[in-house]
Amino acid sequence: MPETKHTTRPTPYASSTDFRQVFDEDMEGLYLLSFLLTADREKAEQCFVSGLEDAVNSNPVFKEWARSWARRVIIQNAVRAINPRPLEDSGRSNSGSLSRIEKTLPAAQQVEIAAVLGLEPFERFVYVMTVLERYSDQDCSLLLGCARRDVLAARSRALQQIGSVVELQLQQQLAAKPEKPASDQRCGSAAESLLVHV
Repeated sequence: MPETKHTTRPTPYASSTDFRQVFDEDMEGLYLLSFLLTADREKAEQCFVSGLEDAVNSNPVFKEWARSWARRVIIQNAVRAINPRPLEDSGRSNSGSLSRIEKTLPAAQQVEIAAVLGLEPFERFVYVMTVLERYSDQDCSLLLGCARRDVLAARSRALQQIGSVVELQLQQQLAAKPEKPASDQRCGSAAESLLVHV
């Protein structure tokens, strides 16, 4: 009877080495995501480390999905750490001072990040997840354990507040430098471009 030869094919699933590589290559962007969600350096670090552990130890994920899965586990850990709820009355979060990564960014990006950090926790999560990470309203509501209408209302409030802060900053810059008008050709949010491209 002839012996059957088994050929081994590369697995289509991401290995622990693949996830470690993703976390190493995208470290700044993943940390910034953690920080924008938690508005706290210590909790952001915990979410980052827990995210790596969860990604490595989770159910198999296709290699092509490793980067998006890494971001998802960061978000899931931040949700567990903060437990943002609609209509919180906790007051503004002031623990989110800019870290060394954010201080190296241009002033306009620092303003946008500070505006995001100034949001209430629920609004901050909704803004980061739906606007910066482009989660659907339905996915966001499932991850946050709330109604879709809460997500819509929170995003509206977040956009209004961030717009007000950024507009005020632009007015202050124009008043300080009237000879150099602000560019109207901004392509998206500075925070968005950081999360997508870092």
